[in-house]
Amino acid sequence: MAMVNRRVNFNRIAVHAALIFYTLIATFPIGLVLINSMKSRSAIFGNPLSVPTPATFDLIGYSQVLEKAAFGTYFGNSLIVTVISLALVLIAGAMAAWALGEYRFKGNTVVALYMAIGIMVPIRLGTVSILKMIVGMGLINTLTALILVYTAMGLPLAILILGEFMAQIPRDLREAARCDGISEYRIFTDVILPLIRPAVATVAVFTMVPIWNDLWFPLILASGDGKQTITLGAQQFIGQYVTNWNAVLAALSLAIAPILVLYIAFSRHLVRGLTMGAVK
Repeated sequence: MAMVNRRVNFNRIAVHAALIFYTLIATFPIGLVLINSMKSRSAIFGNPLSVPTPATFDLIGYSQVLEKAAFGTYFGNSLIVTVISLALVLIAGAMAAWALGEYRFKGNTVVALYMAIGIMVPIRLGTVSILKMIVGMGLINTLTALILVYTAMGLPLAILILGEFMAQIPRDLREAARCDGISEYRIFTDVILPLIRPAVATVAVFTMVPIWNDLWFPLILASGDGKQTITLGAQQFIGQYVTNWNAVLAALSLAIAPILVLYIAFSRHLVRGLTMGAVK
């Protein structure tokens, strides 16, 4: 028993150490963008790794972004698309994972295999077909088009992760709830969902970051005035011959803030979910 406990503790320490190492590597580019967004153009190219000093400190990039660009509109569009897409992925993914794992029906294996293929095949390979469907539905240059695409993009992974966690819940727990006369809906909402909260947080983190940072689909499906996301809006400062690096770095710094807040909010459950998977 003591050996098992030591092995479990070692696995947990290894997971936390790996997460810390990954965090340091992942946050280094973010820190580099932040410090350079508050420096003059000459300081950015002269010494990009140095922190701002009184001689190099300059917030001209932020003033240009807030004055010349519709930053509030871009930020709002990204927030609407990310939040609604994330909610749809979590709700539909959890329900689909529950249905595929709990109930056996004709075509169950085929549907599960179809979802697995969605993880292996990048959705960008179907960009032309997606564009044709969006145009046919009259949704081009709308946020609805982005929400539909991102929801479809995130569902396969959500179903796979949530399904694996649901499979670990003892079946006796669900049967006991049914014997008490609890409806299937309440079993799902009151019993299953609270137990898979770490998995939901894990899916949320892996889903929201690609949506917020994506440039491909906003450029193709919603590039009209007033519909750009924050990542696409920052591209207006990048020209063919001249790039306003102060404004680009400032826009990226402002875009990083909300995703960091959401990541921190989900991080506790994310670490717990990854740790549970490591010591299973």
